[in-house]
Amino acid sequence: MERERISRWVGGVSTFSNILLTAVKCIVGIWAGSDALFADGIHSATDSLASMAVLGAISISNRPADEDHPYGHGKAEVIASAVVAVVLILAGFDVIYSSTKSIWHHQQTGSDSVGMESWALWAAIVSLVIKEILYRYTIRKARMLQSQALEALAEDHRSDVWASLAAAIGIGIAIIGIVKNMPLLTYADPVAGILVGLLILYISYRMGYGAVQTLMERNAPPEFIQSLEDLVSSVTGVERIDRIRAREHGHYILVDVRISVLGTLTIQEGHDLSREVKHSIMEKHKRVHEVLIHLNPYYKENGNKEDDSGSDDEPVID
Repeated sequence: MERERISRWVGGVSTFSNILLTAVKCIVGIWAGSDALFADGIHSATDSLASMAVLGAISISNRPADEDHPYGHGKAEVIASAVVAVVLILAGFDVIYSSTKSIWHHQQTGSDSVGMESWALWAAIVSLVIKEILYRYTIRKARMLQSQALEALAEDHRSDVWASLAAAIGIGIAIIGIVKNMPLLTYADPVAGILVGLLILYISYRMGYGAVQTLMERNAPPEFIQSLEDLVSSVTGVERIDRIRAREHGHYILVDVRISVLGTLTIQEGHDLSREVKHSIMEKHKRVHEVLIHLNPYYKENGNKEDDSGSDDEPVID
């Protein structure tokens, strides 16, 4: 399957890149004594776990519907997004804790440490560039495939871009403090580490909130519902729209429609009308994989006097 092949490739590239960046940033961060770079390395380590979670979710989400999962396996991607968010939250708190501890136990460094800090600065810059490339590549594929898991992975890359930028700025200021003999500026490195941690928490909150809303079957955005209403109303034979609901199921959408049609229609005519409504929706919105349509009988009586006392399942009388 083309979608799965592309998704696996993107996830594989992300996993390999994250493992490589984790090793480089953690090793250089420890060697150079850079709290900011080491914190950024921890962030990349969580990215590696996130990439592997996404790879597994993609494999599951592309499975066809079966007897136990009649609506498909699309929510596996949403679960992966939630897992990524939880891992990032834990990493964010750990980064903040370690950076705060470094401030309390901060030791001034001499001019001989400028060379090591420079290595840390270059590592942060290289990470920033690589992560920006990965973000643009991943988000493009995520939008093309309508993959929530890949979108979460792309957001993870973008958070690492900002993390590497914060680390680079903090390391750069610390280097200036060493060179100019300004001890206060050397605190910029661990302070940058705290900023990285806060940034990780913010990204994880956004990611986790979206995943939870999808798992809770949140209705589709109002503009999407309005588009469905316009499409259904344009179909000849639809007398009234009683209810439209739509929910995301990972990379695809499920739609429920209740409409009122003339009660004098035959079963075949009602069936044909339902098919027309379904096709109009699925042709316009490619992410919609299933449309469930319920027909209510509609009778025109007593001129234009309207009786709204009936429920969706009862005859509608005008």
